[in-house]
Amino acid sequence: MSVTKNPSPDGPSGVHVWLVMMKAYRSVMHHAQKSMASLGLGLSDFVVLEMLLNKGPQKVNDIGRSIDLTSGSITTAVDRLEARGLVSREVNRADSRSRIVHLTAKGRSLISDGFAAHAASMEKATGGVNAQERKELIVLLKKLGLYAQALEASMDGEKDQ
Repeated sequence: MSVTKNPSPDGPSGVHVWLVMMKAYRSVMHHAQKSMASLGLGLSDFVVLEMLLNKGPQKVNDIGRSIDLTSGSITTAVDRLEARGLVSREVNRADSRSRIVHLTAKGRSLISDGFAAHAASMEKATGGVNAQERKELIVLLKKLGLYAQALEASMDGEKDQ
């Protein structure tokens, strides 16, 4: 019997859920990467620009935390985007130790147009499920993610004791 098959009549194993989710993620991510690459952007650069487009200017470290990049990685991403003229950094007036990242006009134009194309690409890639199924999928994925996150936090807490 394969480990990915149902080990009991109660439903699919955790390993099977993970494998199906991973394969679905890779398939959808392939479409996302093609969309981002058409703009000359990788994933981290795209999500930085998208965040600035939708949330406005942000502190460098806040961007990194929000998109799960280390301090060094977010600095490198912002350096890359700044070198291309897509963002600018200025001293945070409230705290001179931090920098605020802004989209430039060139960056706003690229990500505004690019995000619209990306959204269309994601609509196509997720077209295999209807609107109601998408709602259900989102609820279930959030439930799964929050449970796994809470479990990890409780396990980390046990290690600290």
